[in-house]
Amino acid sequence: MSFLLSVLRTAYGSARRLYKVAALILFATAAQSWAGEPGGEPDPEPVRVMAFGDSLVHGYGLDQGDGFVPQLEAWLNDNGHGPVEVLNMGVSGDTTAGGKARLAWSLGDGADAVIVVLGGNDLLRGLEPSDTRANLAAILTELEGRGIPALLAGMQAPLNYGAEWKAEFDALYPDLAAEHGAILVESFLAPVMEHPEMIQDDGIHPNREGVAAIVGALGPRAAELVERARSE
Repeated sequence: MSFLLSVLRTAYGSARRLYKVAALILFATAAQSWAGEPGGEPDPEPVRVMAFGDSLVHGYGLDQGDGFVPQLEAWLNDNGHGPVEVLNMGVSGDTTAGGKARLAWSLGDGADAVIVVLGGNDLLRGLEPSDTRANLAAILTELEGRGIPALLAGMQAPLNYGAEWKAEFDALYPDLAAEHGAILVESFLAPVMEHPEMIQDDGIHPNREGVAAIVGALGPRAAELVERARSE
């Protein structure tokens, strides 16, 4: 009987030790999973960048994943600027007036930084450059007031409306960026302007390869915007 009791005590002690080891392993695994990194540091929150614009942002004529927003998000994360989440707040056909009207509720989902891509439809409709300037100024002023850093992507006017009209329109983007401390990309469509093979059949919107070229050119400035947001 004493031998049997001795065996049972030994087995019981070994089981307790195994239980403690298993509990420690489970605790360490859970702690590592909670922390996200082996060092125990939690994963950083992604910077939320709102892409605010028209069909160029929305992804007109493109398959899901091929548009400006998913390609830019992938570029930023793949090039060491993540974690970044790019929000699609593009509305096809939107003008700068439409953007100004919907900015406040568009920011309702929360944004750490904003990329403004508006003015193309103002061009197509021949709207007065002074009105475009006033609308974009109102958008940038609103973002400034909220402490949200901005990137302003410019448009380049054709000569259809005359040299004076073109000069007035083209100048408003660098002027506003300087006035409001926004990061400037002088021409959103510049990377595809001389490459018709990068344009869809409508002659206006970039295709998948065109978007990739735009993102490659704009990406470093967007990365600068992300860093500004992190330092705020």
